[in-house]
Amino acid sequence: MDLDYALREPCPAPLTDQSSLEDRRVFERWERSNRIGLMIMKNTIPETFLDTTSDKRDIKQFLDTLEERFVRSDKAETSATLKKLVSMRYKGNRNIQEYVLDMCHLAGKLKSLKFEIPEDVLVHMVLISLPPQFSQFEVNYNCQKEKWTVNELISHLAQEEDRIKQREVESADFASSSH
Repeated sequence: MDLDYALREPCPAPLTDQSSLEDRRVFERWERSNRIGLMIMKNTIPETFLDTTSDKRDIKQFLDTLEERFVRSDKAETSATLKKLVSMRYKGNRNIQEYVLDMCHLAGKLKSLKFEIPEDVLVHMVLISLPPQFSQFEVNYNCQKEKWTVNELISHLAQEEDRIKQREVESADFASSSH
């Protein structure tokens, strides 16, 4: 159907009385591809994105305008995602592995927005976001020469979480048995 012809080829010169049969054929082919492409795009893109692009008659201009609009919103999305990442705090109400993976997901989202956070920085961000029960764990990490990957951190944190829970159970058992 050659629907992408108008995206691959530049708009031909407007037809005149001197235009050849080949010029007319190329123009009509491009015009059809452009018209159908615009129709498809305008019917599949949500209306909120179309308010500034709906006046475009050329599919390339339409896409360029749409792209410019999203470049501006990338900054806002980057800012919101970064804000969410740096304000995260582990509250112990769920599995620590899921919590760290959520932080990794936000870091991945930032990477897709061309704002990459190095893995060692992410490890420190996770450690900083942990509650006081993990302070000894953080001290131990900072005393080591080698750096951990996020996967190593998750593994060690899961073990530490198990130790903390075990201590809490033992403390609760001791408190109930002494009364």
